[in-house]
Amino acid sequence: MGSFILLLASLLTGTILRREPPVVQALDNGVARLPVLGYNTWNAYHCDINETVVLEAAKLIVSLGLSDVGYKYINIDDCYAEKNRSASGDIVADKTRFPAGMKKLTNQIHAMGLKAGIYSDSGWFTCQLYPGSYQNEARDAKTFQDWGFDYLKYDNCAVPYDDIIREGIVGKYQRMANAITDLSKSSGKPPLVFSICEWGREQPWLWGRRLGQSWRTTGDIGPNVGSIASIINQNSFIAWASDFYGHNDMDILEIGNGGLTHDEAKTHFTAWALMKSPLLIGTDLSKISDNDLAILKNKEILAINQDPVVGTSVIPFRWGINPDWVSNSTSPAQYWSGESQNGTVFMLINTLNSTADMFFNLTESPWIRAGRQYAVRDLWTHTDNGTAVRNFTARAVPAHGVVALLLKDAGDEPAGSGPPCARPEWCINQNGTLAPGA
Repeated sequence: MGSFILLLASLLTGTILRREPPVVQALDNGVARLPVLGYNTWNAYHCDINETVVLEAAKLIVSLGLSDVGYKYINIDDCYAEKNRSASGDIVADKTRFPAGMKKLTNQIHAMGLKAGIYSDSGWFTCQLYPGSYQNEARDAKTFQDWGFDYLKYDNCAVPYDDIIREGIVGKYQRMANAITDLSKSSGKPPLVFSICEWGREQPWLWGRRLGQSWRTTGDIGPNVGSIASIINQNSFIAWASDFYGHNDMDILEIGNGGLTHDEAKTHFTAWALMKSPLLIGTDLSKISDNDLAILKNKEILAINQDPVVGTSVIPFRWGINPDWVSNSTSPAQYWSGESQNGTVFMLINTLNSTADMFFNLTESPWIRAGRQYAVRDLWTHTDNGTAVRNFTARAVPAHGVVALLLKDAGDEPAGSGPPCARPEWCINQNGTLAPGA
């Protein structure tokens, strides 16, 4: 009987241990501790790229003041290469599109005080059927380093047959992650920032931080409010995954590409920034409006994204229109909060098609202290808006619009501010008497 009990205990212990989620440590290799800010060619130009397009984007990042507020990476997406590798097996830059060569291009980008990014794929080909890096990971990582690139976006098209790869998605991306690590060790140079782009198919928020610094969480973005709402909705359930050295990537920004109202563009930018996504501009900067440029340069919003003390995202504390934890691709969670080095951040999204007031109790957020009052800073109007006690109402939030607030502790709330507890559930006197409404 004693042996049976020991065996049963062992089996039960094993079962319990197997149920515990794995602890996934961030890949702290010295790069991209904070979300990457920069530019990507895809949304604006798709395959219509060349060295002039790339250099002009870099020059505009500087001349428009975007580099001054943190946008540093100039990333080339798909279609830069020849269709075939060289006789020695290397990826070759398209001689017509990039006649001066990639090394000269990255030297010019670096001379502007910027960094350079390149693209490849974990399969046989890229998504536009240029050479992929499968079975050439070490060779290609060295090529990218020799060309002078600092960042690699790594896509998930042209997947090899199962009987060839004999790996799951983690193993497939591990190949390039290992190549980047080995190259850094052998060369003594910093590793490439590794941006995993497998569109959230196999839950990269659970494993991506082992291998790289960001991971796409959804399919491709589009320049319309439906796409923005859907991406926010999907990320509302995994926002916990972002922290230093590892970030949910909500895809390239669509600000400036038409299809969004001014308020929708602000919502798009606010959600991406406060959820600690990389922020990659994806429009023709030579045509950007003053309004769109002002959105991209909002220093108070960018400061939350680039907070050096707190790396975590805002998280929904109340879904609003929908019951909590209910997915709705057209009406995502409305009430969000998170920590920052300077106070508690709130994001309110009006998902309705009409103007609305938005109300919340302060202590619905786990980061607010009961019995305290808070100074309110509006991160879009850049104004100090008095003090909030117990609750806050944002008036006349535009359709599909956003409110971003920073609340700072301003001391004890005034006497007689309301019932004994702002949240009445189980509010009780020390003598055991429940408070009114509890």
